[in-house]
Amino acid sequence: MIIVVGIGADGMAGLAETSRDELQRATVIYGSKRQLDLLDDTLAAPRRQWPSPMLPALQTLLDDHAEDIHVVASGDPLLHGIGGTLIRLYGPEQVRVLPHVSSVTLACARMGWNAHDTEVISLVTAQPHTAIRRGGQAIVLSKNGATPNELAALLSAHGRGDSPFSVLENLGAPNEHRRDGTARHWAEAPQDVDDLNVIAIRYLPDERLSPLPDEVFVHDGQITKHGIRAVTLAALAPRPGERLWDVGAGSGSISVEWCLSWKGCSAVAFERDERRRENIRFNAAAFGASIDVRGDAPEAFGGLKPPSAIFIGGGLTQPGLLDACLDHLPTGGHLVVNAVTAESESALTQSYSRLGGELRRFQHYQGEPLGGFTGWRPQMPVTQWTVRK
Repeated sequence: MIIVVGIGADGMAGLAETSRDELQRATVIYGSKRQLDLLDDTLAAPRRQWPSPMLPALQTLLDDHAEDIHVVASGDPLLHGIGGTLIRLYGPEQVRVLPHVSSVTLACARMGWNAHDTEVISLVTAQPHTAIRRGGQAIVLSKNGATPNELAALLSAHGRGDSPFSVLENLGAPNEHRRDGTARHWAEAPQDVDDLNVIAIRYLPDERLSPLPDEVFVHDGQITKHGIRAVTLAALAPRPGERLWDVGAGSGSISVEWCLSWKGCSAVAFERDERRRENIRFNAAAFGASIDVRGDAPEAFGGLKPPSAIFIGGGLTQPGLLDACLDHLPTGGHLVVNAVTAESESALTQSYSRLGGELRRFQHYQGEPLGGFTGWRPQMPVTQWTVRK
């Protein structure tokens, strides 16, 4: 059995009696250097610091031990912590977790925020831009002392500089410290911050919309526009944690909307034009979307994990592209293709006849002044084919 004991920055003094008793009977205690240093001399068990990388050590943790193994972890080990990793490796029957008050709970208490209204974002391994939002509030778990300055600069650069921005250091410890300001203030005057910190952000202006208006994306005209984007996302039907391949991504608007649809959704955007790839990277950063930007398809397909769905928004007439997408789509995966030219529409019709699925055509009209009256101006019709493998 592995017993994971959560511990706060206040060390042994803050432990519940149950947690303290578990550590008293331990025969060996694993943890990071910072967590092991929080233990006092009342514990007789030898202490073993995690190596780097840590995962191989976790995978063999039970191999050489006949007795229970104890692990100390920060706060609540099941909140972006080692507890979840150990349960995935060994199952819930082999892992017992004794949680402490998490840094997120402490931060919400200091800010006066309801935890259920607050998103939790970890930047311990993720890139800082993935903590950018268009509204709401979040507690952000920092990788180190540089994270607040990096994130503040990104928020300011992407129009979120007025967001209230609080950095809370050493929560629960005697030297706990809080600094309040705005993201712009932090970006203009970077400060030294302790590595043990979290960030509380209220994202302003609050512009949470779905689907997003076209004007919020940087693009050169190659963009799946608002109305068609809505029906395309409906056809793609993303689910939490799924991955999209966006082929002929243009501005990356479909990838962005996919990533914002559910927690854990990610995308790979394939685009041959370098300027458009830069637009995709900018849009991904502006919305905190997890998008891997690649070159031309299908050449750039190699070495990637299979997707849950593939969207083809451009390049359909390229020889072999459609077949390559179908080959890389796993069983049960979803393919959605939009076409606007007669040639690409013909290819879709043939594919529909051969493989089935659903074939639709969308025609949008925009009301515009016509003399003293109003007339309808048609937009380009879009033919859409969807099929599940």
